[in-house]
Amino acid sequence: MSAGVRRLALTMVLAFLAALAGVWIGCRLMATRMPHGTEVHALLHDEVSLDRQQEAALDVLEARFAVRRRALEAQMRADNARLAAAIEREHADGPAVAAAVDQSHRTMGALQKATLEHVFAMRRLLRPDQTAAFDRIVVRALTPAS
Repeated sequence: MSAGVRRLALTMVLAFLAALAGVWIGCRLMATRMPHGTEVHALLHDEVSLDRQQEAALDVLEARFAVRRRALEAQMRADNARLAAAIEREHADGPAVAAAVDQSHRTMGALQKATLEHVFAMRRLLRPDQTAAFDRIVVRALTPAS
């Protein structure tokens, strides 16, 4: 194998690994910044005095959101598999790789929007005297600890 072919092969392998690392890091950052509704739900139960009706309504919201979240997470795994296949086919940042990255970003955005919708639905179940505590919980969940 000539030196040029070895360099090309090494470049392709490094590009593939860099693309996978980028997707992995992006997924981790999304997970860190945007808490699942269940985390806010648990904090809400711990820090806000809820009545039985609120507890029951929150349990229903959480069950519905869990289904949606699992579907979007499955979509993200499928998107990542399509990205890996595109990288394997193109060995470069070609049109299929770019399209797969764009789709992955759309799915991550959909998960973030669904999570926010869930958080706001939870907030709507609270009485006015409970919303300030809830808002603090959400801000704390979204703010990285330093």
